[in-house]
Amino acid sequence: MSLETMQPNPTWDEASYQEAVDTLTAHNDELVYKVWGGDWCKDCRKLLPDLGAALEAAGVPDDRIEEFALDKDKQGPGVSEYDIEYIPTVVVETDDGEAVTRFVESEDLPPAIWLAEQLEKEL
Repeated sequence: MSLETMQPNPTWDEASYQEAVDTLTAHNDELVYKVWGGDWCKDCRKLLPDLGAALEAAGVPDDRIEEFALDKDKQGPGVSEYDIEYIPTVVVETDDGEAVTRFVESEDLPPAIWLAEQLEKEL
């Protein structure tokens, strides 16, 4: 993993987020999670450890999580291609590269919950 902030939060409580974990689990072998962030970024340090814990609890394989560490100018791999402006940003895609949903740091729910709700609507 290239982002320290994606290390699962050890105090995250799976039982409190069971619906989100169940949704992520249902799709754990058919989606790819592309995560842009920076270990220097306070929003990333706040949001990504819980996302890491949720993906781990859902059994999402490491090879289905791609992490892109950006510098303080928010530059790095895939920034132009995916139009990354704010971090953290998480793009969820199918195996053939079709975007299913996109979480951007300004959403009003934690990433795991927000993504699970969107996946329920889209899939």
